[in-house]
Amino acid sequence: MCGIAGWVDFARPVDRDIAHAMTATMERRGPDAGGLWTDTHVALGHRRLSVIDLEGGCQPMAAGTAAGTRAVLTYSGETYNFQELRTQLSSLGHTFTTRSDTEVVLRAFQQWGAGCATRLRGIYAFAAWDADREELLLVRDRMGVKPLYYAETDSGVLFGSEPKAILAHPGFRPVLDTDGLRDILSVAKVPGHAMFRGMREVPPGCTVRVSRAGAKEERYWQLTIAEHPDPLDRTISTVRDLLGAVVEEQMVSDVPLCTLLSGGLDSSSLTALAAQASRAQGRGRIRSCSVSDPDLDGSAGSAANEDHIYARLLAEHVDSDHSELPLKAPDLLAPELRDSVLRAYDLPLAKGDEHASLHMLFGIVRRHSTVALSGECGDEVFGGYRWQRDPDAVFSTTFPWVHEGRHNYRGNDILFSPDLMAKLDLDTYERDCHSSAVAEIDAGRHLDDAAEARYRETTYLALTRHAQVLFDRKDRMSMACGLEVRVPFADHRLVEYTFNVPWAMKSFDGREKSLLRAAMKDLLPTAISQRVKTPYPSIRAAAYNQGLRERLSDVLLDASGPLAPLVSSDVRSALRRDGTTALEEGMSRAALETTLQLDAWLRTYKAEVVL
Repeated sequence: MCGIAGWVDFARPVDRDIAHAMTATMERRGPDAGGLWTDTHVALGHRRLSVIDLEGGCQPMAAGTAAGTRAVLTYSGETYNFQELRTQLSSLGHTFTTRSDTEVVLRAFQQWGAGCATRLRGIYAFAAWDADREELLLVRDRMGVKPLYYAETDSGVLFGSEPKAILAHPGFRPVLDTDGLRDILSVAKVPGHAMFRGMREVPPGCTVRVSRAGAKEERYWQLTIAEHPDPLDRTISTVRDLLGAVVEEQMVSDVPLCTLLSGGLDSSSLTALAAQASRAQGRGRIRSCSVSDPDLDGSAGSAANEDHIYARLLAEHVDSDHSELPLKAPDLLAPELRDSVLRAYDLPLAKGDEHASLHMLFGIVRRHSTVALSGECGDEVFGGYRWQRDPDAVFSTTFPWVHEGRHNYRGNDILFSPDLMAKLDLDTYERDCHSSAVAEIDAGRHLDDAAEARYRETTYLALTRHAQVLFDRKDRMSMACGLEVRVPFADHRLVEYTFNVPWAMKSFDGREKSLLRAAMKDLLPTAISQRVKTPYPSIRAAAYNQGLRERLSDVLLDASGPLAPLVSSDVRSALRRDGTTALEEGMSRAALETTLQLDAWLRTYKAEVVL
């Protein structure tokens, strides 16, 4: 997948040492090699995780003529249709010296400019410099699987795969303002927002053109409402054909590949299709990985605690080369692990245990595989969450997952000062975010059935807001370990097709993920194809929450700490009087985790708070 960084300054020469420091922050994303290309007003940096054409895919990659360099690319991700694009570009007169998808993207940029984005199929984020036009193009994949951040300066732009690349430039000040704190304390991710004042994330499906006139965002892809002409049987067969083609396409790799197998319908479907494709290609058994007997969910006999049983069943069914990876809950509070998670993410988190467990899991997977297929986005695409089917959540006036799970985030009003909470006005912010999101799709104008329009809005929110959090989590935790994770369910062709399937057809059997269940039933054991969805396992052990309360108590009582001006005086008094029991009543784990992470983030990144 790699990591990219760079800097354009039209007013003065770029400093190569600073550009090198920005690029070095991406080393965990690209442990195999690094490169830096500079000209007077531009620097493009790259850290490489070698996956395709190990010898020939080094970056940044330049193309030109005898007169000099004309275009340079620094690229992260995978373009799955690079071979067919290579054939097309060859017919247009382009010559290739490597087998890499990087060179195909570079030539595509030369041929079609910003229009190249519409021809790529994959997960990617890249920056391309046009020397003739003196223009930088930033591009992010349609679904936003791969990250890309940028910050305008008075004479150019800074960019990187993660905020830390921009923060490494001495000219950028890390400032947390009111809008940034709203994003941290709310549960609504807004495309484009990046927490730090003056920094933005390139929105999914968008490009950013940077010239002497400034930076301009442009959208090249968006989900749109259209008729779905196919009957149920054809819809099911199309889903199967699309998903099979996507999985086969995403198995292209010159390094060891595996599947992440939880034993649920999504990961089992991918593993079964991957095993089928691997045999057809003569590549032997597919490798699969699962967590062995996790104590992430401490309730004996719970569904999450039984995941490994279903993973074993599927592995035996498809004859995969299966590994069970040990993962122990007590390790998740280790300070060095939590620090590593924070530095990988660059932002405070509400679900510290989930991120920490993924970080540990990916570190173990990376010992034997460089690429993994994962089931993210299957629920968003096929309607797997309860809040996608519960009318109370669907027809609420906010994000349905917020309506259903608001109790999981209670406690901010206790921890933070009343004046601060009044200024943030998170309820209004949440409503505004929801209204803006549904206005993008304007379903009521396109669909006469009001109920169907709202179900379509709910799917849109799931794909453009909810899935972004999962993509971020998977990207940061995997790339921090040098592991590339691919997400077949996020293929834009599958997303586009299923998006416009009427809700009655998506739930034709009265269950979650009806279409996927029907499309995959002949490849899966009945126990798995009929299995009820279970959530991602999280720690239930009381000791974990107590550990969070003890640490947070120390933080809240620290009068010189960065959180001191933000903390409620009432909770501080209650802590002095009652100890950690003051953090029990009305306090969710998410509030504990977020506040602890906010404190660690402010200390680690030395962010200035300006509210």
